Amino acid sequence: MAITAAMVKELRELSGAGMMDCKKALNETNGDMEAAMEFLRKNGQAKAEKKAGRIAAEGLCRIAVKGDTSAAVVEVNSETDFVAKNESFQEFVAAVAEQAVNTDAADIDAFMAEAWNADPAKTVKEALVEKIATIGENLNIRRFEKVTAEHGCVVSYIHGGGRIGVIVEADTDVVNDAVKECLSNVAMQVAALAPKYVATADVPEEYKEHEKEILMAQAQNDPKNANKPANIIEKMISGRLAKELKEVCLLEQAYVKDGDLTVAKYVEQVAKENGAALSIKKFVRFETGEGLEKKVDDFAAEVAAQVGL
Repeated sequence: MAITAAMVKELRELSGAGMMDCKKALNETNGDMEAAMEFLRKNGQAKAEKKAGRIAAEGLCRIAVKGDTSAAVVEVNSETDFVAKNESFQEFVAAVAEQAVNTDAADIDAFMAEAWNADPAKTVKEALVEKIATIGENLNIRRFEKVTAEHGCVVSYIHGGGRIGVIVEADTDVVNDAVKECLSNVAMQVAALAPKYVATADVPEEYKEHEKEILMAQAQNDPKNANKPANIIEKMISGRLAKELKEVCLLEQAYVKDGDLTVAKYVEQVAKENGAALSIKKFVRFETGEGLEKKVDDFAAEVAAQVGL
């Protein structure tokens, strides 16, 4: 297929690779954006952490908690940052979070169809439509997740005034201020370093194999490795994969408040000090606009179109 400048520009923004590299990748993959990203990664021209979806939409994340054992995080999007700072919008998002912490809905469709807690005569969807009419801007209740601890507690953390919302669930037989402070610190870690999994044991084999394939392709495309035996390259790949897993697994990450400890060692230390059987079971991390692309208006083009140019 014909490769357009817009396609090259999009791939460049997604990957961080050079313009000509992006053009070559698209030509090699017949314009398939996902395959082109894979091509760039295998050739070491795109960073692994770049995602095919930019964090750009406006809105807020909010968390509601119920005691020590239940919490829910929601993301509600708006068109502009101006509306996201609006008090009426913020109150609405807080109400959506309260709705979520009390819901039994399993998905967003069921959630939108249930009675609105603030006025049971309408549904959540109808409350949203009403708020859209009041504010005069399109809004969207994008997602929610409720976490209930069966054998411990949950803690929450909001970063950047609502840009990031984190819930951490722990199994623990001791729930005191020290344990809660520990979990709050872990939640801050999740907000800051965005791990994908709790521990290495949670990483799917397909993820490991996929990343190993990428690392192998990078190594084979590096001229410095041209004369290295296959077993040496294999060891290199294993080492790089182990390093990557430490970055994406919460418990293996270096603890941000004390680089001499991993998160696992920090939790173990707090558990010992409090005589607790404490372990991190789960975390949820929402970032506003994650995977969405912000609409960018070209004002000059809009004016030109209106005047017929």
